[in-house]
Amino acid sequence: MRTLFSTLLYEQPLGDAALIEELEASCLQLAEDDVAGRRWAKAHGYPGYTSYASLDDLPIRDPAFADLKRLLDRHVASFAAACGFELGGKKLKLDSLWANVLDGKGGHSAHIHPHSVVSGTAYIALPPGSRGLKLEDPRHAMMMAAPPRRPDAPESLQSFIEVVPEPGTVLLWESWLRHEVPAGSGKGKRISVSFNYRW
Repeated sequence: MRTLFSTLLYEQPLGDAALIEELEASCLQLAEDDVAGRRWAKAHGYPGYTSYASLDDLPIRDPAFADLKRLLDRHVASFAAACGFELGGKKLKLDSLWANVLDGKGGHSAHIHPHSVVSGTAYIALPPGSRGLKLEDPRHAMMMAAPPRRPDAPESLQSFIEVVPEPGTVLLWESWLRHEVPAGSGKGKRISVSFNYRW
């Protein structure tokens, strides 16, 4: 047997525990102050707050996000090397970065990130009952009449994988990989920072 057409997921500690506390305070403050972000979240059925459509300058606006960007640049460079990308001497560049403060029972439906190469999330707070990141096998549309996989099938053969990282973890994946945040059952705020890198 040979494994072909691998889908890589990068999971590493962000590398700065003190920064996680700063980012938590910054995200909660944004959720309180950013009226446009709250309005967008409500209009689009997002159960909580996101700066996705309201603020596009977080690394300039807040030093904690600038520090986060510097760390992410290194993680993304490592992931790009592991993916074997031929970048022609260029580096992947941060294209967008946004804060998410989901209500305890909140989730985010399945989606991809078009026009990007690498996407990811830095996990700031995952209180009890929070769900992780659910990744979907990209071959689903081609499987037609395939039977489901047994629960004991190896992870590499499963149709869906849910990763529940510790706070302070960064996950990276190629932007075409469909993913979601299943609805949780907790009462605390699930806080994360998501981002896209382009070539």
